[in-house]
Amino acid sequence: DPRAGSPGPCFSGTQESWLSPGTRPSWIPESSPRYPVTPRGSGPHPDLQTLLPKLIPSGAGREWLERRRATIRPWGTFMDQQRFSRPRNLGELCQRLVRNVEYYQSNYVFVFLGLILYCVVTSPMLLVALAVFFGACYILYLRTLQSKLVLFGREVSPAHQYALAGGISFPFFWLAGAGSAVFWVLGATLVVIGSHAAFHQIEAADGEELQMEPV
Repeated sequence: DPRAGSPGPCFSGTQESWLSPGTRPSWIPESSPRYPVTPRGSGPHPDLQTLLPKLIPSGAGREWLERRRATIRPWGTFMDQQRFSRPRNLGELCQRLVRNVEYYQSNYVFVFLGLILYCVVTSPMLLVALAVFFGACYILYLRTLQSKLVLFGREVSPAHQYALAGGISFPFFWLAGAGSAVFWVLGATLVVIGSHAAFHQIEAADGEELQMEPV
């Protein structure tokens, strides 16, 4: 009888399947003390969500991204060639720069992120440096799951862990020319965004009505 037997392999009655040791048969309730329910994410094999390190605060990052996506302007209007023209004077140039940067700020953010992605993809050594940095962060995070990370008798804070990961990956960033890559991204961003804001015609802001000149 499997009910009175040992917790070894047993036959589950109507189902033609063998149960491994410690597996609760279908005819035993979940609240049985013989087969305690292990909470999800605990035990020797935690969930993937528990193992993944939170490199960026999820709340702040998600809120910032949703705010940018909610205020993004149509890309068709952003790239419409018929809306580009040369400013007539310096005053109109300054006005375009201010208004377009304010109106298309979310679009410009994604342009900036696209330039960063292009710079990373076209630099294999920079990809290696980023992999080393995030790998070091992940290893330190797994180490802190087992016990607190102590160095020279003092507990290492998360900020210091990121600094330690940065120190480990610094030689790779130096070999990849990360400094020149940063300056390239900043320079390309200023050229692309500045040119677009200077030559793109001003769009009517939300709630702004066109004023008609009196006859």
